[in-house]
Amino acid sequence: MNNSKKFIVSHAPFLHNGSGVAERNYNNIIALVPAILMGLSYFGVPALGVLCLAVSSAIGWELLINVASKRPLTVGDGHAAFIGLVLGMLLPATAPFWLVITGTFLAIVIGKQIFGGIGANPFCPPALAYAILAASWKTYMDFDAQLIHFDFDFTPYYIPVLMKAFGPDAVANVSLGDLLVGRQIGGIGATSGLALIVGGIYLIARGFVRWEIPVSFIVGLFLTATFFHIANPEVYAGPFYHLLSGFALIGAFFLATDDSASPVNTVSMLIYGATGGGMTILIRNIGPYPDGVIFAI
Repeated sequence: MNNSKKFIVSHAPFLHNGSGVAERNYNNIIALVPAILMGLSYFGVPALGVLCLAVSSAIGWELLINVASKRPLTVGDGHAAFIGLVLGMLLPATAPFWLVITGTFLAIVIGKQIFGGIGANPFCPPALAYAILAASWKTYMDFDAQLIHFDFDFTPYYIPVLMKAFGPDAVANVSLGDLLVGRQIGGIGATSGLALIVGGIYLIARGFVRWEIPVSFIVGLFLTATFFHIANPEVYAGPFYHLLSGFALIGAFFLATDDSASPVNTVSMLIYGATGGGMTILIRNIGPYPDGVIFAI
């Protein structure tokens, strides 16, 4: 009689490198530290208050849902803290407490838990929450209006608004080096392109983020902005201004790479990232919003 071998097959993943959900989330938080420190250096104590409230309320919503649904407690895996921290980094330093708490509710309850928890959400939770807040309370999400009373040592303008309203001449005197280090207004942790690049490279080097999505996102954004600029340089700003302003880099490295909401195959990731970057410029240049990153993702 032939010996038959019985194969027992379980669901994916079939290969594990030893890391866990908590390790990934805490490394994501570590990668955000440079951008957070740069944001705190520009916006000070109010920014620290927004970030602390965002993290604590996100953890609170997660705990509440765990208890109410009688599920195992998941606050220790760091995912809620990471979501709250990213959302806080997208908000202005003057965001009122109720806006922050509403945003974390949207991110944790609507963006994540209502779909079944971590790994089941179809959208990036912080991006979804920000999109709803931006559509609901435009005044509170207007960085020029909200940060007008801050004392900066640079001209306090939100670059995407200038580019959309007045074209490249409005930002011609703005140094790209200043934009790179964060001398612009915006979200608490989204102004310093250099800090976000350092954090993104850390995640890619550690293997927590694949390079395909952030690189293709940046390439798609850069090429689309270049085409617009070549077609009409008097109306559309150059690609470097688009890349270093708004949510472009935090979107490329920390929003578009959301595990559950992004593809896993190489070609799919390249298409997804490039499309997101291209749509960002389409929304910025001809759409209704000055910064299209959130809606593109």
